[in-house]
Amino acid sequence: MISRMVSRSQRLDEADLKRLSRVKTPARKAPDRIGPEMIDFFKQSVQKRQTKFTKIAERWSVLVPPLLNDHCALEAFHRGHLTVLVDTSSHLYELKQLLLAGLQQQLLLACKSAGLRKIILKPGRWYDSSLGGPKPRFEQ
Repeated sequence: MISRMVSRSQRLDEADLKRLSRVKTPARKAPDRIGPEMIDFFKQSVQKRQTKFTKIAERWSVLVPPLLNDHCALEAFHRGHLTVLVDTSSHLYELKQLLLAGLQQQLLLACKSAGLRKIILKPGRWYDSSLGGPKPRFEQ
């Protein structure tokens, strides 16, 4: 008789637990898909700009001497203006002289299809100088 009562109470407990879990479990709707929006954003914002910037970067690496190219970083390309960071003032001066000697015209002609109209040189570092050399820094 006790075993019947135990089994009956277990059945009630199991039934109560199933009912409670069904009632207490929140109804979750399926999350919205972000994929189509991300693809549209990528095609409109990133891909077009990246294609232009890639063409400019390729031409820059071909036309600028490797010694100077190691001390430069293409920072931004906006409205036809290419901003280039140069790590030291001596390299900035050398690059400016090289651009004035005709390199700027070569770059403008080579990158005309990408929309390049002006090259702006800025002193600055894209790496942590305390580490001893030009090494990328990925912190904001």
